[in-house]
This record gives sequence, C-alpha cells and structure tokens, in this order.
Amino acid sequence: MSDFAAPIVPRFLKTPDAAVHLGLSARTLEKHRCYGTGPVYRKLGGRIVYAIDELNAWAEIGRRNSTSDPGKGTIHPARPVRR
Repeated sequence: MSDFAAPIVPRFLKTPDAAVHLGLSARTLEKHRCYGTGPVYRKLGGRIVYAIDELNAWAEIGRRNSTSDPGKGTIHPARPVRR
C-alpha cells in the first residue's frame, strides 16, 4: 500500500477561482449571477460555488468554429437581458 494519498480534485470552485477558470474577472462572474446570464451556481451556507463541469458546459454554449457559425446558443453580456 502506498504512503501517498491520491490528490484531491475539487468539484466546486469559489467565485474567484471559477472566474480564473473561465478567463473572466470575479466581478464579471458576479454580475452574470445577478442578471441570470451566467453559469449555474450553488449556495452552500453563505458561500457561492460553481461545479467545474457546469462552468465548462456554460462556456461551451459560446463555442464557434467561424464567424458564420450560429453555435449552440448565445452567452449574453453581464448586463440585464431585454426579452
């Protein structure tokens, strides 16, 4: 049996780490949360956390192969969305 434990891989990230993961500022991610335009999050006690797979799924919505590719959907800017 090995004396080394397997490294712990986080499933959830706090806002600053989630922002780094997405290449955004923490403030932008907070605005997305307020306006409902961002990735799904969880509130655990008083803390906001994001599942890594859900961050990746949200980012995947904006994936494009070319400027004419309509993609899977639209990631709106971090501001109120007019409907």
